[in-house]
Amino acid sequence: MITVNNLGIQFGKRVLFQDVNLKFTPGNCYGIIGANGAGKSTLMRMLSGELAPTHGSVNQGPGERMSVLEQDHYKFDNCTVMDTVLQGHTVLWDIMQEKNALYAKEDFSDADGIRASELEERFAELEGWNAESDAAALLSGLGIKEDLHYSLMGELSGKEKVRVLLAKALFGNPDNLLLDEPTNDLDLDTVAWLEDYLSKFENTVLVVSHDRHFLDSVCTHTLDIDYSRVQLFAGNYSFWYQSSQLALRQQQQQNKKAEEKRKELMEFIQRFSANVAKSKQTTSRKKMLEKLNVEEIQPSSRRYPGIIFTPEREPGNKILEVHGLSATSDDGTPLFNDVNFQIEKGDKVVFLSRDPRAMTALFEIVMGKRKADAGTFDWGQTITNAYLPMDNSDFFRTDLNLVDWLCQFSSDTSEIYLKGFLGKMLFSGEEVLKKASVLSGGEKMRCMIARMMMTNANTLVLDSPTNHLDLESIQAFNNTLQAFKGNVLMASHDHEFIQTVCNRIIELTPGGIIDKMMDYDDYITDERVLAARERLYNT
Repeated sequence: MITVNNLGIQFGKRVLFQDVNLKFTPGNCYGIIGANGAGKSTLMRMLSGELAPTHGSVNQGPGERMSVLEQDHYKFDNCTVMDTVLQGHTVLWDIMQEKNALYAKEDFSDADGIRASELEERFAELEGWNAESDAAALLSGLGIKEDLHYSLMGELSGKEKVRVLLAKALFGNPDNLLLDEPTNDLDLDTVAWLEDYLSKFENTVLVVSHDRHFLDSVCTHTLDIDYSRVQLFAGNYSFWYQSSQLALRQQQQQNKKAEEKRKELMEFIQRFSANVAKSKQTTSRKKMLEKLNVEEIQPSSRRYPGIIFTPEREPGNKILEVHGLSATSDDGTPLFNDVNFQIEKGDKVVFLSRDPRAMTALFEIVMGKRKADAGTFDWGQTITNAYLPMDNSDFFRTDLNLVDWLCQFSSDTSEIYLKGFLGKMLFSGEEVLKKASVLSGGEKMRCMIARMMMTNANTLVLDSPTNHLDLESIQAFNNTLQAFKGNVLMASHDHEFIQTVCNRIIELTPGGIIDKMMDYDDYITDERVLAARERLYNT
């Protein structure tokens, strides 16, 4: 349990939030949301004790242990993977170190023997004899192969380090668990493992994430940082988003009577509650949303970008034909071999693979950015496409301001026209004169989306479109792709994005492809598909 009393913080004259009084209780998972800069990570740092508040206090229950997902990926480079995970349980780790130091002494005394006996007793109480096997199970669940468990952290890739640090945070069943962006760099299968793990976790969890499906799957409550306040709501992200949108619509209908508004909100709560009760992702510990006071539902101050794709012409019957495509990575690893498929009118396809380089290679080939090892592809004559690459760094190695940057990709070079697209992407006033080279990852993605919007393409090719975007941008992107009248080819690690947009799945494996017309939730639970995946990956 974590208790927050009169918590507040400000930087200079800027008050981030103040007068926060909350209690986070065992058995619940709290999703922390808020616009960029609202203070999500700042709040997590104050809860962990890393950052001192301007006023107020944070307290844990007596004798409780807190675990935090480390953000410094180089901190444990000189430790083995196994030792890094074991350090997640600080009490157990300290006992192990003291035991080892005692037993290594040449002049082992009677007093040392008594102390060693005390340590052994406490070690057994903490199930220390199972520590390495428990740590190994966590590592395997997070995709770290057994042959890496005793390697040095410094020898691992960045993505592997993220998984080990997540295992460290989870190890030892902490009383209070703080996770800031835990799904970053995880593939879909590993995110699903983490969702299942946290849904069964009996203690207190607080999590910051831009993955909406993850938040919906694990969270019992939503903590919204808005209007310089921190408010707690029962329910998951989807409930918060839909209720805040309803409240916004009601606010805009000034002539609507108060009683009518209340009735509409009550009907919404009851309808959503029924849906949650039937959801595959929900857990028995989720609270009944009918208990929510309708006065608590308020419109959000969030700003959502205006992402709108308007195809200049309707695509014909021939979209894309692929025959015998093969590709290998720079290190010689086969990415896919003899791939054949045909994209039909109306298809919105997600491409999957356990090796994300496979999707990037496929997209680069069909977009003419890379040569295939073998095979051909052919776009239909009516097709115009727009491409969102995963790596956009080459586009921003320039000192051009945003207006001039966008001008490079437009036939209409008038400033009003270009500023209109930048405005849709939430760049206003002097922001449009910022240099492209100094943009954040999220700002670069919004510029790339503006560039795509100007093409009026009827086919969108999207490689990891949610990377670096905040929840508001992801939601807006998701909404427009659902309504898009053309074709979509994409790769994504965002479960909700895939489930709500795509009607077809093509998975690239070493042994061939799986090509199914079905939604993602059905795909990952279909026994025949699961058997085919296992067979093809082990070919």
